[in-house]
Amino acid sequence: MTNTSFTKAINTYKPLSEEPNLSGKVQIKNGNKTESSRQREPRTDFAATNDSNRGRVAIFIDGINLFNAALQLGIEIDYLKLLCRLTAGSRLLRAFFYTGIDISRPTTNRPRNNDKQQGFLFWMRRNGYRVVTKEIQVTDNTKKPNLNVEIAVDMITLAPYYDTAVLVSGDGDLAYAVNAVTSTGVRVEVVSLRTMTNDCLIDVADYFVDLDSIKHHIQKDSHLGYSYRTMSHSSL
Repeated sequence: MTNTSFTKAINTYKPLSEEPNLSGKVQIKNGNKTESSRQREPRTDFAATNDSNRGRVAIFIDGINLFNAALQLGIEIDYLKLLCRLTAGSRLLRAFFYTGIDISRPTTNRPRNNDKQQGFLFWMRRNGYRVVTKEIQVTDNTKKPNLNVEIAVDMITLAPYYDTAVLVSGDGDLAYAVNAVTSTGVRVEVVSLRTMTNDCLIDVADYFVDLDSIKHHIQKDSHLGYSYRTMSHSSL
């Protein structure tokens, strides 16, 4: 797995306008009108990312969404395994990890500071990820931090330089950005926990993979911690 420069090969994927059976089309069968649907069913394997024709791959991970999905699954994510699984032998352009950083002062209700998080993000930067952060002031009434704007801007801005985007998020607010990217001929794979994924995001993606179906391939071994190991020393 190697990072590549920003020179895009010829894109072999057709824009949505050229694809047959788009959502909203009405087909007539046996004299009855039936409306076709592009809704994606969850895949039970990772066939989508085993396609040798994926070209250059860019990965966009909503860290907060993934963390909540891991809590639902009762696992800890091994981010080296995750990166290798999502790349699946394809040429990696860049892997982004988006998250919020708590800059509020410790209180009696929240005595911990963000030292542990900073250590984790340092590890991520040393192991193949481009980390994008947003500073937040956490209070008892604070909504969860949202980096959808950053994700959408990066997906659209870099679209001329990759052939396949892997979006690890279930947030329906990203559906418009995904639709804009796929309309240029880029293939988009959405990876998320099905119960936390908005249907409109699945509908505009080319592939959907349920995290539950690959959790055994991306979870951290119970006896291992983040020891700042490099990709070359990974046992994957």
